[in-house]
Amino acid sequence: MAFEQLKVKIAGEIAMSTDPGSAMKKWREVFSVNQSELSEFLQITPSTISDYEGNRRKSPGIGVIKRFVDALFDIDLKKGGELIKRLKEAEPEQKFFDAIDFSKSLDAKKFAEAIEATAVYGKERLDETQLFGCTILDSVKVILELPYESFVKIYSSTSQRALLFTGTSTGRSPMVAVRIAPIKPALVVLHELDPSGVDKLAVKIAESEGIPLLVTKLTTKDIMKKLSAY
Repeated sequence: MAFEQLKVKIAGEIAMSTDPGSAMKKWREVFSVNQSELSEFLQITPSTISDYEGNRRKSPGIGVIKRFVDALFDIDLKKGGELIKRLKEAEPEQKFFDAIDFSKSLDAKKFAEAIEATAVYGKERLDETQLFGCTILDSVKVILELPYESFVKIYSSTSQRALLFTGTSTGRSPMVAVRIAPIKPALVVLHELDPSGVDKLAVKIAESEGIPLLVTKLTTKDIMKKLSAY
């Protein structure tokens, strides 16, 4: 994905969003840029950025959005451009997974309710865990076929997302993969499992890594339909 195409993609998401302020906030947080840093770069007040993100100003025009996106990229480049590099490498490999990006951050408790999930570990962490998306993975294909160096691509733009593994019988293999992966997800969901059917080692890994572990029996079609609303 070319450099300018990335900018167009992000700008288009903001412009087409029904909640452009939240979309702007999401991308600012994805780039790990605070309001003061962005306001100084754009030579505007932090309150102006806060007003846009809170939708207290009228929807930003394309000129404002372009300046906003350009600033995020320029700031990241000054820091070494690591996030931009990850974004360029994050084009989904549809053979292995489907990536869903939310228009704004979603707390994990609401996420769990949306997909009718039960917490096996980390229920108390759900209120404080924020998600920017969910990646639905075929666990067998990912574990057996996805090149290790391509594992980072499943995170799309940020690791603050849920990984939902399908085709798993106990959850052990997906959690072992998470354990050895270079980047950790904010949350893991095991598909079509009862809480009692989750392998004890899988739960132990979740505890060790501090990653909430959920199970759901909702169909992947219904999961994607419900999550697309966010």
